[in-house]
Amino acid sequence: MARKLKIERFNERVLSKYQIYNNLFLTLPFKDITKTGILLPLFSSFCETAFKEGKNPFETVDTFFQRYTPGLSLTERYNLLFNFIQFIERQVVLFDAIEDAAFSYIHNMDGIGTIRYIQEQAAKNNKESSLKDYLERFKVRIVLTAHPTQFYPDSVLVIINELSKAIATDDLENIKLLMAQLGSTPFYTKDKPTPFEEAVSLIWYLENVFYHATATIHNYLGKHVFGAKPLNNPIFNFGFWPGGDRDGNPYVTAETTLKTAARLRFSILRNYYRDLRILKRKITFPHVAEKIKHLEETVFNVLFYPSQTSNFSLPALKGELDDVLRIVNEKYHGLYQEAIVELLNKINLFGFHFATLDLRQDSRVHHQVFLEIIAHPEIHQHVNGIPANYKSLDTEARCSLLTQIQGNLNPKLFQEGITRQTLESIKAMQKIQTENGEPGCNRYIISNCQSLENILELYAIIRLCGWETPTLDIIPLFETIADLEVAPSVMQTLYENSVYANHLAQRGNKQTIMLGFSDGTKDGGYFMANWSIFKAKEALSAIASTHGISIAFFDGRGGPPARGGGNTHEFYAAMGDAIQSDEIQLTVQGQTISSKFGTHDTAQYNLEQLLSSGIANELFAQTENEFTQKDRETLDILAAKSYEVYREFKAHPKFLPYLTQMSTLPYYAKTNIGSRPAKRGSSNALNFSDLRAIPFVGSWSMLKQNVPGFYGVGTAIQYLKDRGELDRVKILYKHSPFFRTLVFNSMMSMTKSFFQLTAYMAEDKEFGSFWNLIYKEFQCAKTMLLEISGFETLMQNEPTGKASIQFRDQIVLPLLTIQQYALMQIQYLKSKGEYDEKLLPVLEKMIIRSLFGNINASRNSA
Repeated sequence: MARKLKIERFNERVLSKYQIYNNLFLTLPFKDITKTGILLPLFSSFCETAFKEGKNPFETVDTFFQRYTPGLSLTERYNLLFNFIQFIERQVVLFDAIEDAAFSYIHNMDGIGTIRYIQEQAAKNNKESSLKDYLERFKVRIVLTAHPTQFYPDSVLVIINELSKAIATDDLENIKLLMAQLGSTPFYTKDKPTPFEEAVSLIWYLENVFYHATATIHNYLGKHVFGAKPLNNPIFNFGFWPGGDRDGNPYVTAETTLKTAARLRFSILRNYYRDLRILKRKITFPHVAEKIKHLEETVFNVLFYPSQTSNFSLPALKGELDDVLRIVNEKYHGLYQEAIVELLNKINLFGFHFATLDLRQDSRVHHQVFLEIIAHPEIHQHVNGIPANYKSLDTEARCSLLTQIQGNLNPKLFQEGITRQTLESIKAMQKIQTENGEPGCNRYIISNCQSLENILELYAIIRLCGWETPTLDIIPLFETIADLEVAPSVMQTLYENSVYANHLAQRGNKQTIMLGFSDGTKDGGYFMANWSIFKAKEALSAIASTHGISIAFFDGRGGPPARGGGNTHEFYAAMGDAIQSDEIQLTVQGQTISSKFGTHDTAQYNLEQLLSSGIANELFAQTENEFTQKDRETLDILAAKSYEVYREFKAHPKFLPYLTQMSTLPYYAKTNIGSRPAKRGSSNALNFSDLRAIPFVGSWSMLKQNVPGFYGVGTAIQYLKDRGELDRVKILYKHSPFFRTLVFNSMMSMTKSFFQLTAYMAEDKEFGSFWNLIYKEFQCAKTMLLEISGFETLMQNEPTGKASIQFRDQIVLPLLTIQQYALMQIQYLKSKGEYDEKLLPVLEKMIIRSLFGNINASRNSA
């Protein structure tokens, strides 16, 4: 029998099951649940009809109440809306769990993009030797960040995981229990989490998902690709930002960093202990049983009685297990040798650190810190070679001095503040390396990096902490379009600096460079950001190669396409031969983590997709990914024109007022989903440069306008069409996987847009023309993308993903309607100069509460 299409499998295992299990919500222990369960489907259907008829959200809600609940008071109406919000939040959770449960059925776990497929392709093309060689040096680094793009608390994430397992086995009784638990579990917290609490939350994924999924892949490669030859390259590395990311987060301290590193060490040792207990039940043979028992007891004591344990090290642990493996193979016919090898693989992957704790801070902070250091009245007692006129020196002279400065400053020399905290954080890195090993904390990222001096100032600060030969990597982060343009010249000059060149030599002549998609898109628009990053990678690769340096690009990719997300593996598979590609590094956060790596199946599949995308780009698709000169000229034109249009849009006098008055932007900070402030800086006024990418993109998403994912795209293509040159865009689309990925990801953003929700704004006296400007660009982008792709509808190439988006949008349409209803009420009260001290807080709470479900429903954007 022919295998069903992916969309057919999705309809069977997701949509049909959702309809069945959704009926169980009638039993959830909400107040007035029966009334809510009966009225919500009516309200949902009513919203769909009302928007088709051109009604605005206020009219929709008000008419619904008049027609179906005419006897309710205003308080009772609002209570019902809050019940709707609670109900819909849990419908989204149910849908998440059902999708997770069906993942391995819907997706071909051995199909295109999986390791087995790549292995078969290598054999077919006689490239098995090349595949092995590449796997010996290729790595994928997943960096978990605490950036708040998801609103599920830990307790709810655990329920989703358990609910998914129950649904996979149709365990009806357990499903009822879990949904009843869900009904009484809050979806929001009254207090912001601390950075350490965020770290603990994400360590759950390391312990319960990544630890097992990466080992599965590594074991498969060792057994089926390398055979008798061991795979010594730990192909997966994990980075970790919670507890170390100080950029704009005043709540991250050196103490937080140390606590997080200790928790990571504890968590990985706890996993080893669990595996040793399992292994002890299998390895029951003379000579080796005692060794396993001793290891189990040793790790237990390290976990719970560390002061009583000495001489415990990573080499000692590996050495004992190697010895066990040797004896088992020699004397006991290799019984359970795979279980021993699997544990050894895990130890090689995770060491005693589990994940590398990255530090990150803004270059402007480093500059402030350095100036405060050299201005200290006692500084010359601690550091030599800093002239009194340092600040008046030219840039070249300052950079020369920065490579010569060193010392051993005591952070307590400075009063409590950013300088002391920065010095303490570097001291913390040194301490972590002694306890967790060098991989425990050996990367320092410079946000907002714009110049050579930004890099050398950090280098000087590090050496002023008594770290004469730093065992860490300094990673510049180039974010804005201007930063990306100067990145090649900055790095060229850096490589030519003899002191830094010596530092790189000690680090294996490997330089990591981070490129920020989120702020790049926010700054330059969709086409320009992506094309600028691509060109920067090419230029940076060429410069590094001439200096004999291997380069790793670390991509700050967010969840939705507007933040650099979308179909990530397709993006990496589309890199050309001119870009160094021995390593893929990217950030993941929020719904990207839970949707792409939340279960063993999803994590294994998406990790394999990332791994195979790098392999495919290296071994199979180099010619296809190369651009002709005309293709480059076309992309230059598209990027420049879209940038011009996007900059005009940002400069519009109503741009910031529209976001602050007509969107949910002012309410993001009140959701308590992340430890860091919603914007940089302490000013009460909103400056675009201080606005973080997450609330910026999220606010457009809440409006169902998704501006950062398409604005300027349509006009840029229309520009070439008006010149009679649309064919060159069609040729580019046909020949370039990179450009097609941009197009498909932009289509995803547009599919998630729903302008009928805010169509009432078109008549607004202040913002009507601005809303129409956005809608006109949306229509233009849709028309142009359909024309160059030959599609009849957006996302025609991805019907399953489109179906998931559309069904999620159907679930949350009432939630969006309620949110807009509350916003319209507040706008009306403010326009009248009225302040209702009872009504306004209720409406604001309604907006904040509705943020949760709306964002969570967007998990498939990653």
